[in-house]
Amino acid sequence: MLIDFAGLKPVEAYEWMSALIVPRPIAWVSTLDGQGRANLAPFSFFQMITGKPPTLLICPLLQRGGKLKDTVNNISASGEFVVNLAGPAQAQVLNATSFPFEAGVSEFEACGLQAAPSRLVQPPRVEGAVASFECKLAMMEPYPRHEPSCHLIFGQVLAAHVDDQLLDADGKLDPGQVDLLFRMGGEWYGRSRTESNFTLPRPR
Repeated sequence: MLIDFAGLKPVEAYEWMSALIVPRPIAWVSTLDGQGRANLAPFSFFQMITGKPPTLLICPLLQRGGKLKDTVNNISASGEFVVNLAGPAQAQVLNATSFPFEAGVSEFEACGLQAAPSRLVQPPRVEGAVASFECKLAMMEPYPRHEPSCHLIFGQVLAAHVDDQLLDADGKLDPGQVDLLFRMGGEWYGRSRTESNFTLPRPR
């Protein structure tokens, strides 16, 4: 089957791509608005970019009517955010934070989540998250520039908080213990720690 994307509506292109480009990690992004009110929202268009300097990317889509998400406005104003990574046990509450609350409503409070202080940035992190990356804004660009549908937000990682249970006896991260929630297509979700996972050394 050949799919000609030139003939697809944007929502159709989204459905094909989001169902086939899987699994997608979820950035659970916490920010602060100008009044110091916390915002928390999940984004599955998210990825690591480079380790030099340590940088990640989130891509919040525009809302209907072209309105910017609170996350974009807050990062643009403050230059700071935290990317939290959720585990399977947090699936329900993470999904709850995707509700389109009015600007100024704290998803932490509305969804019963505990906020924990960050060390190097002002936005709080999610207490109990598998890991949290404290970031400063490195670059923000609308894309495509002539008719934006999203914003590319690059964040330089300043610090990370990692669950101690993921560390081995030497204090290093044990990849086999990392169990993250991720997005599939439609309303499907998955987890990274399963019996079907396997190791595969790179060829030398």
